[in-house]
Amino acid sequence: MNTAMADAPGPPSAASPPFRDAGHGYDLFGLRPATLSRAVALGRPLYEHYFRVESRGIETMPASGPVIVVANHSGALPVDGAMLCLDLLLRSSPTRIPRAVADRFVPLLPFAGTLLARLGVVAGTRANARCLLERGELLVVFPEGVSGVAKPFRDRYRLQDWTVGHAELALRHHAAVVPAAVIGAEESWPVALRLRGARLFGAPYLPVPASPLPLPVRYHIHYGEPIRFEHLPAEAADDPAIVAECAARVRDELEELIERGLGARRGLFR
Repeated sequence: MNTAMADAPGPPSAASPPFRDAGHGYDLFGLRPATLSRAVALGRPLYEHYFRVESRGIETMPASGPVIVVANHSGALPVDGAMLCLDLLLRSSPTRIPRAVADRFVPLLPFAGTLLARLGVVAGTRANARCLLERGELLVVFPEGVSGVAKPFRDRYRLQDWTVGHAELALRHHAAVVPAAVIGAEESWPVALRLRGARLFGAPYLPVPASPLPLPVRYHIHYGEPIRFEHLPAEAADDPAIVAECAARVRDELEELIERGLGARRGLFR
């Protein structure tokens, strides 16, 4: 059975994103379009009026086929991920729903884990990613993981530990990789303290933000040109050296995009 998110945001003429109902109104991973649509309606004022999100380069986003959006990460809570996914929903192709990939402890969080699943978030396992990419869906990945969120304020916009899973997936499933630089989030809600002894539900630490709420810093999202590894066979995903080289290329492209984004923002205040 194939349902659609009839009240999805976007241009009035846009087609509704496809949705594979696995029964009971959810897909295999728990996504429920009606819940997502309500969340978009609630989050849109934050997107438009609080963070005043602007994005550039989204027209280069492939309209079909498997895509992995790779972004920098920061903040006490993943507000940057929420604004990035909202930008993709509101301004990109209406034929797909972004599926943010979360750390494995996230689904274990009471209430929040279930809500995030209803919004399309999936646990970061190879099986989940493989299933979604084979269906030609769009994943949103933060290779810094919790090390990005945990970075001190002085290291903002400096990429931290860089996992290579996105490159392996791109090679194995011939997915396009689109770097996305999120500018603004790293000043909006930095972490003041990390309580590492409080490992609730498998989380590596309990974040204590520097302010009770995120500051209304304007977000600028810059999308780069899609990176494709189609010249390499799928078997290259089994070679750690090739995977590391491809992941390094994505990191280099994202770092350059971050620098350009920071430079453009500085130019606005001259």
